[in-house]
Amino acid sequence: MTAVVDPSRPTVSPPYASDVDPVPDRVDVSVLVPAKDESENLPLFMEQAEETFGRHPDIRFEVVVVDDGSRDDSWAVLDRLRARYPFLRVARHRTRRGIADALRTGFQHARGDVLVFYPADLQFKPEDIPRLVTPILAGESDMVTGYKQGHYEKAFVSRIYNGLSRSLFDVPVRDLNSVKAYRREIMAGLPLRPDWHRYMIVLAASQGYTVSEVPVPLYPRHAGRSKFGIGRIPVGVLDMLAVWFELRFGRKPLLLFGMLGFALFVLGSLAGVGALLRLLVTGQGQRWVWTVIQTSVILGGLFFTTGLLGEMIAGQRAEIAELRRELDEARDRRDGRQPRDPR
Repeated sequence: MTAVVDPSRPTVSPPYASDVDPVPDRVDVSVLVPAKDESENLPLFMEQAEETFGRHPDIRFEVVVVDDGSRDDSWAVLDRLRARYPFLRVARHRTRRGIADALRTGFQHARGDVLVFYPADLQFKPEDIPRLVTPILAGESDMVTGYKQGHYEKAFVSRIYNGLSRSLFDVPVRDLNSVKAYRREIMAGLPLRPDWHRYMIVLAASQGYTVSEVPVPLYPRHAGRSKFGIGRIPVGVLDMLAVWFELRFGRKPLLLFGMLGFALFVLGSLAGVGALLRLLVTGQGQRWVWTVIQTSVILGGLFFTTGLLGEMIAGQRAEIAELRRELDEARDRRDGRQPRDPR
């Protein structure tokens, strides 16, 4: 009988599959490394990671590399590397699903209480990982992001992105889109949305987690080429607006749509009163005024109805979030972790 494989599910090779290792050994820090066509970078990355971890024997590290649908021989390289490095765990997406999904897969297979997002292209060296995690392990911060130091090609785009983010969100850091370390519960509470990993700092800060930053040097890519082009700019702007809406009105959508609907009703009513007074005084009517009245009433009703539907959806989301919280607490008790801060 032939087994049917779901291509949407990540592939994890034994002995690193969760069903083979149901109660894994505890580690302090899990470094999550999304990798797409990085076969030339992965051996050097692991070599540098081993050197770094050896200088910090008081911290138990692991590296979880997620092959995000690579078309080169990244998976074969990882298969060889994990035989050499006992701290390496690997997972695989059969097709490219993006960094957000890769981080979620890495999180599902990570054992550490502190997670680190680190790319495989070696623009950031593994030697800086301890500087990111030390404030969290010391209880000084819940999340630490790296502030890029040095010249890089997309500096102009990064400045625009960070400037817009600071104008919309109250964030205490200068660089949102960089390497970062964070407590496990921050990742657990991140919405399952494509590309929203870019706004992990914003979402964490909005939930009351403390956020800090440390400077990290940025180097030229060791090998391969960047997977992101200028076409990502409009996507990033739309995601930014979506996050802003989520934080401002996600729990109370009627607050926005109800106010818009009410304002349009008022506009239509005032226009109607003005048109009637003009008709009574001059005996002349204005067709455009009646068009404004009809448009305002119709749009006002649509906005108000949208707000009511949004309230129903928000209520269901709150119930799902509570169920997730209870499941997370049960999982933490099973794994012997401290209960998570509900915030």
